[in-house]
Amino acid sequence: MIDWNIQSRAHACQGCEQRFADKQPYHTVLVDHRHEYQRLDLCERCWMEKHGRKSAEQKGFISHWQGVYQVPPAAPPDPIQKETAETVLRKLLEQNDPHYCAASYILAVMLERKRVLKVKEQFRQGGRRIFVYEHPKTGDLFTIPDPDLQLTQLEEVQRQVAQLMEHGLNPAPPAGVVAEPVAESAAAQPSEQPAAD
Repeated sequence: MIDWNIQSRAHACQGCEQRFADKQPYHTVLVDHRHEYQRLDLCERCWMEKHGRKSAEQKGFISHWQGVYQVPPAAPPDPIQKETAETVLRKLLEQNDPHYCAASYILAVMLERKRVLKVKEQFRQGGRRIFVYEHPKTGDLFTIPDPDLQLTQLEEVQRQVAQLMEHGLNPAPPAGVVAEPVAESAAAQPSEQPAAD
């Protein structure tokens, strides 16, 4: 039985160790080295100096081909930013607003799929399924009720989650709109009455 060892193209010449530039021609030589396939990716200069036309005559030679190096594209951004989803979920749970019950559930499921949260327990309370999630790194527990979403509700909840992920829980007012100052609570204002003796 043959064990295949798939070797990716190198990002630098394996002769002089200089990184390949985008669209730079390179040569690949495949050789049998001690009963293992070995791939060598070489720049034009190293190919000419060390292998060139005589490479087919060298011991263990299997194949040669030429290619053009292309810089690999940058990794696409993660469509679900773990920290943002977690931060939004924490804020929603702190507010405990029933309006965001479905969004909290969807965020928890997203984080479960990303292995940020783990389901520790499920139980029924008042005819509703409740999930207990644990954040393994912090040990924090999150209790999330299942909102029993219907297919007709999914699109609206997805829009709500996308809005929360993009703008946060309290989005800034549109340009040109002046936010009214929030009145301070009476408890935060200093008392004007003398203290009772």
